[in-house]
Formats: sequence, C-alpha cells, structure tokens
Amino acid sequence: MSDFVYTARNAAGSEITGKLTANNRREVLDSLHRLGLFPVTVASAAKNEIKLDFLQRKVSGTLVSAALIQLADLLENGVPVLGAFQVLSKQTAHPVLKNVIDDIYKRVAEGEAIDNAFAVHRNIFDDLTISIIRAGAEGAFLEDALRRTGRFLEQQAELKGKIVGALIYPAILLIVGIAVVLVMLIFFVPKFQPLFDQMTSRGQPLPLPTQSLLWGREILLQYGLYIAGFLAAAAIYLRMQLATAWGIRFCDRLKIQLPLLGEILLNGAVARLCRVLGTLLENGVPILRSLEISSQSTGNILLADAVKRSAESVSSGQPLSKPLSEAGIVPHQVMAMISIAEESNTLETVLVNVADSIERTSARKLDTLVRLIEPLMLLVMGGAVFYIILSLMLPIFNMEGG
Repeated sequence: MSDFVYTARNAAGSEITGKLTANNRREVLDSLHRLGLFPVTVASAAKNEIKLDFLQRKVSGTLVSAALIQLADLLENGVPVLGAFQVLSKQTAHPVLKNVIDDIYKRVAEGEAIDNAFAVHRNIFDDLTISIIRAGAEGAFLEDALRRTGRFLEQQAELKGKIVGALIYPAILLIVGIAVVLVMLIFFVPKFQPLFDQMTSRGQPLPLPTQSLLWGREILLQYGLYIAGFLAAAAIYLRMQLATAWGIRFCDRLKIQLPLLGEILLNGAVARLCRVLGTLLENGVPILRSLEISSQSTGNILLADAVKRSAESVSSGQPLSKPLSEAGIVPHQVMAMISIAEESNTLETVLVNVADSIERTSARKLDTLVRLIEPLMLLVMGGAVFYIILSLMLPIFNMEGG
C-alpha cells in the first residue's frame, strides 16, 4: 500500500485536496468516483518521486521536442498509447527523460488522464506544452497536439541556441574587460602612487578624474568583499520576491516596458497566444475552453488576465476583439486582423498566420538587437580602460605643463 495525494472537484465545482492509501492509482480513482469526486491530479507521495522532480531539471528542450514528435509519429502510425510510451522509453537514451516517460506510462496505465500525467513533470513540460496536450486529449487531436508542441519547442530551442551563440563573444568581452580593469586598478595604478605623493607634497592638487580613480580603487580594496556579499544577498532576496504572485506580475509588467527588448517579449507572448488559440479553434475546441487553455500559454500574466476577461465578455455574447482591444496590451495591428477575421469567420486561420508573422518579425528584431550588443560592449570596456589611462596620465601632463 502507498500514499497518494489527490486534487479533485466536487459536484459544485469546488476544488478538494487530500491523501488516500491504496495499492495503485486505479484504486484511488475508483475511490474518488465512489465519493462523487472528479479527479484532477493523483500523484504518489513517495520520496522517490521527489527525487525524480529534482532530476527533471537536467533535460534540455531539444530532447523534449524530439520525444514529443516521436510520440506523435508512433500514435499516427496506429501504435496504441501505452505501446507508444513503451517504444519511446526503449529508444530514449537520456536516463532522466527515460524515467519520466516510464512514470507517465505507469500513470496512464493506471487510468490517469494523459495530460495530468504530463502535468506532474512540470520541470520538464512547461505550461504551454501541458495546455496543448490537454486540449489535444479533450478534442481528440492528441497526435497533432504533440507534433505542434514538439515543433514549437524545437523552434524555441533553435532560437535560444542562436541567442546564446551570439552572446558568447560579448560575454567573453565583458569578462576580459572586467579582468583588465581589475588588474589595472590593483597592480598598475600603484606604480603611479609615488608620482601622486610627490604632487600632493608640493601642494599641487590631483586632477578630478585621478582623485575619483584612487577613491574607487580604495573602496574596491577595502569593501569589495562586503559589496559582493551584499549584491549576492540582494540577488537572492530579489529572486525570492519575484517568485511570489506580486513579483511575477511586477516582472511581467517590467519586461514589456523595457526599451527595444520589451516589444520583442510582448510580441512573443502574443504569438504564443495566437498560435495556441488558433490551433485549438482549428481542431474544434469551443472558444471559451480555447481561451481558458490559451491564457495559460502566454507566459505573461498581464496578457493572461486580458484573455480571461475576454472570455467573460465572449460568454455574454461580445466579439473577442472588443475586450482584447480594451485591455490595451495586444498590438493594434494584431487587433485589427482579429477583428476582420471574426467578421469573415476565419479567426482560427488568421490567428495561426498572425503567429507566424509575429514570430518572423520578432526573430529579425532579436537578431538585430543581439548584434548591437557586441559593439556596445566594446565601447563600454574601451571607455573604462581609456578613463583609467587618462586618469593616470593627466598628472604627468600637469607636471610637464607646470
């Protein structure tokens, strides 16, 4: 017998959580049904599953994408769901991902819904993936949902790889620049100290840049460790605050207000919304359910709130474009296309096309932004080195002039 933690809903729709002891998940599901409850999630409370969640963090998006696409291929070729997971497990070399697939297989075999089985492993499968799989399972287009999700994750992984590759050189420049500045401050500046002492003994004041350089070096040597510790503690505290509901909302608002980058991040969230919503509508999922699922896939809580408010308006008979436009977060050109699509009853097709267009535009803007970082880093590092050299040379020029 094992302990199982469950989340379920009663006849009134209220969410209930609790713990049951049973031989397997099937018995837990049967017990919940006898109690008149509708199970949402059923998970083992065993410690080995906690260990598995810890290991899940090491699986890359590329591996997850390949596994989802391969699972879709197996299902499309007539392999039963349980058989598909068995084949996928045998062909998966990554040990952590293999354990996750085995766990999903076990849960599905015991009667748990496939989307709930995926949702247990949120360290591997994000909200977008789980939302699309849930819609696919509900709308009987699971294979298409898995394939679309896999391709989307593949595109995201490629984009992330390009960004990381483009940022390697600027990162090296930053590290080298900081190292050069520290070496000059710690070892090179003291060579000029006798000259500075000679000038001050004659009553000749040091130039302001030189004074500021020496002042900064003194603070660095005396309080550098304290400053580093304070910054580390502040970073940990900030990270903890940003994990709260208030912090997530503040961070999402700040991200879309950043110059240059904010527009790219907002467009990315809107593109995810359009793609998921369009895909769900194309496969016959009702619009209210589609809005509920797609709101979980935006990656921005402000946009998600706007979609939820739109769902409330749509349920009262209003068109989708009106409440979304009133939210003021979706770009005007996107709202114009959605409005026209609603009038022509082509909303699902237009949404997918809008997502493609936004993603192409955002990719170009992001590539341009990344390319601007390299010369900017060169200017910053060059400016810092130039300031140090100028601060050291000004006293010599003043002595020669005197």
